[in-house]
Amino acid sequence: MNIYMIPNQHNAGAGGQQPAVFRMAVLDTDLDHIFPSSVLPPLWAKLVVGLVAVVCFARSYDGDFVFDDSEAIVNNKDLQAETPLGDLWHHDFWGSRLSSNTSHKSYRPLTVLTFRINYYLSGGFHPVGFHVVNILLHGGISVLMVDVFSVLFGGLQYTSKGRRLHLAPRASLLAALLFAVHPVHTECVAGVVGRADLLCALFFLLSFLGYCKAFRESNKEGAYSSTFWVLLSIFLGAVAMLCKEQGITVLGLNAVFDILVIGKFNVLEIVQKVLHKDKSLESPGMLRNGGLLFRMTLLTSGGAGMLYVRWRIMGTGPPAFTEVDNPASFADSMLVRAVNYNYYYSLNAWLLLCPWWLCFDWSMGCIPLIKSVSDWRVIALAALWFCLIGLICQALCSEDGHKRRILTLGLGFLVIPFLPASNLFFRVGFVVAERVLYLPSVGYCVLLTFGFGALSKHTKKKKLIAAVVLGILLINMLRCVVRSGQWRSEEQLFRSALSVCPLNAKVHYNIGKNLADKGNQTAAIRYYREAVRLNPKYVHAMNNLGNILKERNELQEAEELLSLAVRIQPDFAAAWMNLGIVQNSLKRFEAAEQSYRMAIKHRRKYPDCYYNLGRLYADLNRHVDALNAWRNATVLKPEHSLAWNNMIILLDNTGNLAQAEAVGREALELIPNDHSLMFSLANVLGKSQKYKESEALFLKAIKANPNAASYHGNLAVLYHRWGHLDLAKKHYEISLQLDPTASGTKENYGLLRRKLELMQKKDV
Repeated sequence: MNIYMIPNQHNAGAGGQQPAVFRMAVLDTDLDHIFPSSVLPPLWAKLVVGLVAVVCFARSYDGDFVFDDSEAIVNNKDLQAETPLGDLWHHDFWGSRLSSNTSHKSYRPLTVLTFRINYYLSGGFHPVGFHVVNILLHGGISVLMVDVFSVLFGGLQYTSKGRRLHLAPRASLLAALLFAVHPVHTECVAGVVGRADLLCALFFLLSFLGYCKAFRESNKEGAYSSTFWVLLSIFLGAVAMLCKEQGITVLGLNAVFDILVIGKFNVLEIVQKVLHKDKSLESPGMLRNGGLLFRMTLLTSGGAGMLYVRWRIMGTGPPAFTEVDNPASFADSMLVRAVNYNYYYSLNAWLLLCPWWLCFDWSMGCIPLIKSVSDWRVIALAALWFCLIGLICQALCSEDGHKRRILTLGLGFLVIPFLPASNLFFRVGFVVAERVLYLPSVGYCVLLTFGFGALSKHTKKKKLIAAVVLGILLINMLRCVVRSGQWRSEEQLFRSALSVCPLNAKVHYNIGKNLADKGNQTAAIRYYREAVRLNPKYVHAMNNLGNILKERNELQEAEELLSLAVRIQPDFAAAWMNLGIVQNSLKRFEAAEQSYRMAIKHRRKYPDCYYNLGRLYADLNRHVDALNAWRNATVLKPEHSLAWNNMIILLDNTGNLAQAEAVGREALELIPNDHSLMFSLANVLGKSQKYKESEALFLKAIKANPNAASYHGNLAVLYHRWGHLDLAKKHYEISLQLDPTASGTKENYGLLRRKLELMQKKDV
C-alpha cells in the first residue's frame, strides 16, 4: 500500500527525529491506558459519544420556555404562519425589522426558520419539541466532533486509494467525550435560543471538514486542492453565519489550517533564516505555492462578500447597547477597558477549566470593574497570558511538526470563534456569555487531551491519570444533569444565579418578575427593591415595582418611582404610560394626559397607551376623544378586545345603539371567539329588541365562559323583557348562585318573583 502525505514535512533542526508517519500515532498510543485499542470500533465510539451527549442534557427535554425564549420564540411573530416567510430575511432574531434603530441586529434567519418549523410541527408553542431538537443537535454535533478531532490529532495522510490514515481513535474519542459532557454547553442545549449556537457550530464544523476534503488525493499524481470543496466550505460558512454571526470565523480557521498546517509554515525556521540571512527567504516556498494563494483569494473574497452583504442587510449601523450590558466598553480610560476585557477573557477560560459556577446572566454588577492595578484579579490576567504565550510559542516554534499541528489547531479553535465576542472589533451586549463558548470549547478539548497525552508519556502513574480523566468525565456529566434541571423553569434558573452573582441586579429583577407573574407580590417587591438598590438606575425594575405598588394602591410611592424612571430614561414609553395610569388614579388628569402623550411620542405604535388614554377621556366625559383613542388602539392592534368593548359600552351608555351594534359586529368579525364581545353586543341587541339574535350571542358567550355571573344575569334580563319568564327565573338563580352579592340581579329577581306570584293569583 502506498502512503501519500500532504505535503512533505519541513522541520528545521529535526535531524534524527522519527518519521512524521510514526509521530502521528504517538499521542494515541500514550492514551492507550485510558482507551485500549480493542475497546470500541469507530462506529460504536460515535454511538457512545452521541448517547452520552444526549443523556447529559436529556433532563431539559420537558422544560419551559425560559429567559430569552420568551422574546425570541413566544413573542416572535415570525414563527407564526400569518407572517410571510420573506419577512424572516428582513427581521432580526427577535422579530424586529433590522432597519429599526431599536433592533438588536442579530441576523439569524435560518435559526428562526427552524423555530418556525418547530412551531408548525408542534401545533403551537409547546416547548418539548423545541427542546428535543436542541438535545438531538448537540448529540449530532458531538458525533461529528469524533471526525473533527480525528483530523486535528491524526492529520491528513492518505493511501493511494484515498483512504485516510492515522485516525487517532483514542484521542478523538476522549476529546469528543470531553466536548459532549462539558457543562458550559448547558445554556446552548437547555435554552431554546441556544439553537443559534448549535446550528452555527454544526455548519462551522461541516465547513472545516469540507475544507479538509480539498486536500484529499484522488490519484497518484493527485491535485492537492479542489476548488469545489473550497467553494462548498465557503458556502457552509455562509450558512453558519446565517444561523449566528460567529459562523463567519470558520473562514479564518480554514486559512490558519491551510497556511500553518497544510503549508507547514514554520515560524522557527523563518526566524532562523532571518538570523542567518538565508537567501532562500527572498522567495519563500509559500509564495510560490499557487494553490495556496488561490485558496486564500477564495477565502478572502468569500469573507469580504459575506461581511458586505451582512452590513447592507443590517441597515442603520451597529446596535446600541447600554452601560449595564457591558460596563467595561463605556470606561473612559483605554487602559481600564483593556484590563477589564482581558479579565473577561480569563473568566471565559476559567469557565472552560472549571465550569462549576454557571449563571444565565453575568451583567449588572456581577463582575465589578477593575480600576486599579492593585486589584488582586489582575493576577488572573497574568496567568491567562502566561499560559497563552507559552502555548503560542510551542505551537509556532516547536521542532515537532505533530505537536505544532495539534497546538495550532487547538489554539485556532479556542481563539478564532471567540473573536466576535472579544470586544476587539465592536462592542458586544454582554460581559460574559456561556453560549459563545460552545465552539471555543473544541479548542479547549484539544489542548486538554494533548495535555493528558503528554502527562501520560512523562509519568509512570498512568492509572492515576486514567482515574483523573474518568473522574472529570463523570463529574462533568453530573454537573450537566444538575444544570439541565435548573434550566427547566425560570424560578430554578434565576434562583441558581443568586449564589454565583449575588450582586447582579438583573438576577434579583428576574426573580421578582417570576414571583409577580405567579401572584406573589409581597416577595416580588422585596426582590425588585434589592435590584434597584444594587443598580439605582435600573429603570425596568423601577417600572415593575411601580406597577405592583399601583395595584396595591400605594400610589404616591409608585408615582415617585415611575417619575424617577422617566427622568433617568426619558424615552421609556412603558414607564410614561404607567405613570399616566397612576396619575389618573390620583385624579391628576392633566398630568396623566401629558404622560400618555409622552409615551405615544416615544412609541408611536402603542395600542395599550391609546386604550388607557381613552379611559382617561371617558372619565372626563370627553366621549368623542375617548372613542378616537380606542379606535386608534384597534387600528394598531385589531385584536385589542378591551378597546373594542369600551367603544361598544360607551356607545351603548350614550344611547347610540345603532353605532354600538355596528362596532360590535366589526369587532366580532376580527375576534370571533371573544365571549366578552359577544356579551357586549348581545346587550346592545337586547335593547334594540333583537331578542333572538341577542339570545344566541348570550348563549354562545355562556358556553365559552359558563361561570360568568353577569352573563347569566343579563340573559335573564333579556328573557324577562322578552316574556320568557321561566327561562328568566332559571338564569337569575344561576347568576345568584355564582355571585350572591349582585344587588342588581337580586332586585330584578325579586321583581320577577313578584310578577310570577301575581300571575299565579290571577290564574287562581
